[in-house]
Amino acid sequence: GSFITLILPSITIGLNSMAVIARMTRSSMLEVLRQDYIRTAEAKGLAYYKIIFKHTLKNAMIPIITTIGIQFGYLMGGAVFVYPGVGRLIVDSILRRDYPTIQACLLLLTVMFVVINTLTDIAYRFFDPRIKENS
Repeated sequence: GSFITLILPSITIGLNSMAVIARMTRSSMLEVLRQDYIRTAEAKGLAYYKIIFKHTLKNAMIPIITTIGIQFGYLMGGAVFVYPGVGRLIVDSILRRDYPTIQACLLLLTVMFVVINTLTDIAYRFFDPRIKENS
């Protein structure tokens, strides 16, 4: 198969996720911009880009990372059905009642979601130093 046939479905799926992430980013940034420490940074005379990137965006990242993780999981799940070989395998297995193949495909999707959620939790530590391991 040609990968050229994957361009439109990829754009369609990606635009939806991009809109969700953009909405969450805007909402989270507006919430953080209302905080007292942002007003204090403005009163100190810090440059606007420093306030936005160093203070606001850094503190708004936790919900954004969560949204990116969830959307990435949905993208990967949706991509399974965009690519004809894997998607067709799942659908044909369901129609043939081929339970071992169905279970293997569902296990693969489940493992994928668990790995994505684990990577999301690891990413939290890079953006928020207050989150530490329980050790």
